[in-house]
Amino acid sequence: MRVLATRFVALAASAAVVVALAACTAKSSPSAPYVAPQGVSDSEIVFGTHQPLTGAAAAGYSKISAATKAYFDYVNSKGGVYNRKITYKIEDDAYDPAKTQTVVRKLVEQDKVFAILNGLGTATHLSVMDYLRDKQIPDLFVSSGATSWNQPSRYPGTFAYQPDYTTEGKILGNYVRNNLSGKKVCSFAQDDAFGRDSVSGVEAGLGTAVAAKQTYITSNSNVSPQMQTLKDSGCEVVMLTTIPTFTALALGTAAKLNYAPQFVVTTVGGDYTTLAGLLGDLGKPLLNNLISFGYIPAASNANDPWVKTFMQINKDFNGNAPFDLNVMYGMSVAYLVVQVLQKAGHNITVDSLIGTIESGGFRGPGLTPFLYSGTSHAGLSGGRLNKVTNGVQEYFGPAYVTDAGTGPITEYTEPQPTPPADGLPTP
Repeated sequence: MRVLATRFVALAASAAVVVALAACTAKSSPSAPYVAPQGVSDSEIVFGTHQPLTGAAAAGYSKISAATKAYFDYVNSKGGVYNRKITYKIEDDAYDPAKTQTVVRKLVEQDKVFAILNGLGTATHLSVMDYLRDKQIPDLFVSSGATSWNQPSRYPGTFAYQPDYTTEGKILGNYVRNNLSGKKVCSFAQDDAFGRDSVSGVEAGLGTAVAAKQTYITSNSNVSPQMQTLKDSGCEVVMLTTIPTFTALALGTAAKLNYAPQFVVTTVGGDYTTLAGLLGDLGKPLLNNLISFGYIPAASNANDPWVKTFMQINKDFNGNAPFDLNVMYGMSVAYLVVQVLQKAGHNITVDSLIGTIESGGFRGPGLTPFLYSGTSHAGLSGGRLNKVTNGVQEYFGPAYVTDAGTGPITEYTEPQPTPPADGLPTP
């Protein structure tokens, strides 16, 4: 572990050192013996993850890791990457930070994973960040939009995948400012960093504070008091920073109170298929006109080449599970992992993995580019708005990019790349 510790300690010093060490690693003597890190052998590379397979966040989200594994199984059927099969070990943490710590320790210390991949949840993953850094375990493409994942000097092995919640909130808030001007805008958000980051972004996009704020905790499913307060406050637009279960609870509870504002929800809680399943046939009409955000192709767009590719893999390697945004997301992350492994080369190390991701240039299903560099571990740079109309969730308008700071919101006009014919990244 001495080499790994050197990399992590040195990287933590500054972003400049990150770049320098990546360069030194790339130029190391070809005669130096290759020492495979934990979780890597000539025939296998092992990743692990913590996911809410049960509990409050299981609805929809429990499908993500199965989809990621399905894509890896497809890659393995084609020979893997550099003749290594990809193993993905999945542990259930029930969206509980205490359980997250237990299962991640198991993955690292017993299962000997090379990296934690796409661990889901803000509070859950925050609880293991320091541990992963101290153990020198790469922490890849966290399944959360918290800005915490973009701290390369402090957490050199942690990388985001999706747009951060502040970026997403800015774009949603900007839409409301430009298209729902004059209406009273309020928020209903999860009471943690997820909610705070998103509402901060919304206010940046609006150019003003939201008029009233209500929050929830995942252990209490009674949201009637919050919806009643928003109704009594005269809120005409409600920005939802909610996991799917609580999006459905908010919409259903509001309907019972004869309260029908314009709901605008983050990607986290905005997938139509998941919400329709939670609400049932009688509740589906409540989703009409719901506005949300997305950063990968809409799962309902069967004509999209990425959707076609992943639907076939889903059929062949995932038991033809109901195809939705969560399946798209799980496979999109897996596609990026394979790109990174291909680019990193056979003699992969923690250093070379980090340096490879920081070198950037990766494109896949994402609607906008990644922001990876030696000084940025932020993920995708933006996305598009979508709306539910007569039971169909579709994108509208252009893609937008911005940042979590004071940067402008601008249209992104570059065409999206198409997938290779066989669905495998080209080395």
